[in-house]
Amino acid sequence: MILIDLPLEGISESSLARFARRAQKLVKVAGEVDILITGNRQVRALNRRFRKKNKATDVLSFPRDGGQGGDIAISAPIAVENASRYGHTTADELKVLILHGILHLAGYDHERDNGRMAAKEGVLRKRLGLPNSLIERSHGL
Repeated sequence: MILIDLPLEGISESSLARFARRAQKLVKVAGEVDILITGNRQVRALNRRFRKKNKATDVLSFPRDGGQGGDIAISAPIAVENASRYGHTTADELKVLILHGILHLAGYDHERDNGRMAAKEGVLRKRLGLPNSLIERSHGL
């Protein structure tokens, strides 16, 4: 389920939900994945509570016990800003963030996996017709 709790022009919950289901199948994440697209204040509160980082971030993932799906929170303002910065649509940026979040739900961790997540994300991004991934952008690839 996709929940957008603030207006985003030209963004369709149903289109993002279809994309999320496709990405979930490709990544092989079983169970339900719920995605909240919200403001920086709520993402910052989640980041502070669960990661002890007192700042907004682009995407957070919360796997469910037993590896069955999970929850993803996305900052709409950061997505809009990054879409503008990198020259693609907000819808594409949201899809990049959804894919990144789903990979985290599957157990990938780009901070500790020696490039395993980056490689998987790159392959899937190309297959799904998405612009550069978060990992590629952060490493200047």
